[in-house]
Amino acid sequence: MTIKVGERLPNVTVRQVTPDGPKPVETKDYFAGKTVVLFGLPGAFTPTCHKNHLPGFIVSEAAFKTKGVDAIAMTSVNDHFVLSAWSDATGAKGHIDFLADGAGAFAHALGLDFDASAGGLGVRSKRYAMLVVDGVVKELNIEPEPGKADVSSAQHLLEQMKYASGRD
Repeated sequence: MTIKVGERLPNVTVRQVTPDGPKPVETKDYFAGKTVVLFGLPGAFTPTCHKNHLPGFIVSEAAFKTKGVDAIAMTSVNDHFVLSAWSDATGAKGHIDFLADGAGAFAHALGLDFDASAGGLGVRSKRYAMLVVDGVVKELNIEPEPGKADVSSAQHLLEQMKYASGRD
């Protein structure tokens, strides 16, 4: 079953990319006591993820911070080595926390996994963006069409946050 607004994130161990290498972290600990923008995507270096989805969150970092966001995190069904290389290649290091979900356990626990085996990719995460406050989902945008990053974009989430708070 797909996670819904108002529900607590499931607790799963992911690997956070750090300057000292991968660090196992439980999602209950990572999200505790913080306001976090979390976005998920099918895969590092894939065209839509690389050219459209991730860059929007990098350029919107300051706007999210002014709205009280403590951290921006991304997750995908990639190993921590791939996400580390992607962080370097995109200039996201130090701006976005990369949470590797190598076996897809987090995507599956969220109900946001899908089988992309027909395209040679195996099980992947759907494309989404959410606002999480102290581990609870406050906004959730799941992209309805593969290959697009519209409702899951940083800009769309920023607009929702503006509307919800009633301020710019």
